[in-house]
Amino acid sequence: MTTTDMTAAEASGSMRNGVDTATLFATLDAVRQAPEAARFQFRARNQWVSGTHNRTTIADYFGAGEERAHETTFVFDADHPAVLVGQDRGPTPAEFLLHALAACLTAGLANIAAARKITLTEVRSTVTGDIDLNGILGLNPGVRNGYEKITVKVTIKGDAPAGKLREIVDQSRARSAVYDVITNGVPVAIEVDTP
Repeated sequence: MTTTDMTAAEASGSMRNGVDTATLFATLDAVRQAPEAARFQFRARNQWVSGTHNRTTIADYFGAGEERAHETTFVFDADHPAVLVGQDRGPTPAEFLLHALAACLTAGLANIAAARKITLTEVRSTVTGDIDLNGILGLNPGVRNGYEKITVKVTIKGDAPAGKLREIVDQSRARSAVYDVITNGVPVAIEVDTP
């Protein structure tokens, strides 16, 4: 890579693990000085397609004091496999939850490692969720509808001792929004419009 091919962050040495640490620390400082800038609202718009198949679009959000839009509109299809009366046109909503947890933990790992000047060489995770469909299907009121247990197995390698890499995983878990929502719950209001 030549100097002209490098981004400013790479040239200045502030890029680590794909994270621009100068921007990361500037963001932290900006939020410390103006805590209201930390208030965000993320949005997902969903539309039924057919059967259990539905489609979610994610395009805009509110953050840092104003309405914003992603650079790209993201579209995700969800469905159920044929064994669950679907046509398998996308992961199940419950599988998206596992993806959200894995993605949030991984993003946190990259940021935290970069901030601590640790270069990562590999991060992989497998997230499994055990669920008993007797709850969802209404066949046993004693069985919960959601996951009974979620397990995350992380493989992390980098230029730090194993203990330091474990600390990064622990810190990512402690700061993960998705982990927090799953383990602590969040109030959910459902408003119905039937024009």
